[in-house]
Amino acid sequence: MLFLKSKDNINIKNAVKLKKSAKYRRETGYFTAEGVRLCMDALYSNAVIDTFFVTENALKKYSCEYNKLSEYADKTFVVSPSLFLSISDTDTPQGFLCIIKVLDKTSQFDTIKNSDKFLALDNLQDPNNLGTILRTAEAFNISGVILSKDCCDIYSPKVVRGSMGAIFRLPFLICDTLSDFLTNNPRLTSYAAVVSPDADKVTDIDFISPCVVAVGNEGNGLKSDTIEKCSNCVTIPMKGRAESLNASIAASILIWEMMK
Repeated sequence: MLFLKSKDNINIKNAVKLKKSAKYRRETGYFTAEGVRLCMDALYSNAVIDTFFVTENALKKYSCEYNKLSEYADKTFVVSPSLFLSISDTDTPQGFLCIIKVLDKTSQFDTIKNSDKFLALDNLQDPNNLGTILRTAEAFNISGVILSKDCCDIYSPKVVRGSMGAIFRLPFLICDTLSDFLTNNPRLTSYAAVVSPDADKVTDIDFISPCVVAVGNEGNGLKSDTIEKCSNCVTIPMKGRAESLNASIAASILIWEMMK
């Protein structure tokens, strides 16, 4: 255990850059997870924890969790509350933050099982939406999530926090485009979620496994080439005057219908 006191320390600077920059996270292959629960989720999921930062108050308050994480992490640093604020992404930090190696969650996709049901996300941009979708997908035991590479960064602090630990447990795959993924996985029965009176109502669908349901961008929906590659188009019937639903709400409804 070492005490850090300066914002100019290389470990602090590294944590700040990981918090702020998706490019830096991609280049280094590391990301941050903040809070007692998320740090413990990382430990219990056998994620590689490079660095563990903790405040003195948190060390005393969460002594059991501190002992486990400090023993597991490669490096442990104790910092002041003011210094912790420089690496934190929350308004009221708990005083636990880990730097974690990016996750290898692709093995689920090597061999698609007959019972598999996947969710695919096309150019999703809101990290709050993505975090909520990951949390919901894990709660309903989705086989995995596929993301096009132009989605927002799955390792951003907001996504990691919003997933409530699902990012550590849920298989996910980042691909160039969903149309490429569908072309390379012809076994999957594919369903494009669209807003159209001509599409089948999702409440009337018996989802055929193995399958994947594709959800699109918050403003523009699915890309045209993704829709063209899908075997079916489905829509969520709405009786009110709203033209569409929030992406995370729509994805949650589709997940429920697919998994029930």
